[in-house]
Amino acid sequence: MSLFTTIASPGERLLEQRPGHPTRALEPGKHRRRRGATYFPVDVRERLEQVSPQEVLTADGVAVKVTAVIRWSVIDAVQFTEHTAQPLAVVYLAVQVTLRDALVGVPVEEALTAVRGLGPSLTATARAAAETVGIEVSDVAVKDVMLPVELRTAYASLVTAKQQAQVQLEQARAETAALRSLANAAKLLDEHPALARMRIVQAMPYGSTLKVSLDSEQTPQ
Repeated sequence: MSLFTTIASPGERLLEQRPGHPTRALEPGKHRRRRGATYFPVDVRERLEQVSPQEVLTADGVAVKVTAVIRWSVIDAVQFTEHTAQPLAVVYLAVQVTLRDALVGVPVEEALTAVRGLGPSLTATARAAAETVGIEVSDVAVKDVMLPVELRTAYASLVTAKQQAQVQLEQARAETAALRSLANAAKLLDEHPALARMRIVQAMPYGSTLKVSLDSEQTPQ
């Protein structure tokens, strides 16, 4: 920048204000300074804004906290600086109201599912509000849903109980299968004594001594 020129950097618009003249937004590059004009930059790069946790009462009176993230950028630097003192607050408020309206009539059991589907609705609402203040909203995403500690504990206990029940069911199935296999084996060995004796021999440890005793035949009288 010099006494005769000024420079707008990439990623910004340089606003030129002169008494009695409308404000001009200068594109990136070098520009000739005008007599009596003042210049200040406006960042037009994309950025993220996190909506602080909104505590919403569901239909059954449970307080749920929800956070969202707005991805936005400035598309009209003049409107962004001259329409309102807090342009982003206009978009911020629209997202807050939409979150609350979406959950106020929903029971807590359905809140998690309802919140996850709010992205398109939040984005459309934010874009409508953003148009009035020179902002472009790319999208709005729900980031976190926080239930009261008591409910989180209850849900954790429920999940744990379901997992334990599943483990017990699998154990019972395995035991039943094992008993059925043993019963079939016992029946087979009972029907075939020779097979039972062979199985005993197979089960003997290495190096064992097997003694076989045969009954002597009795001579008929």
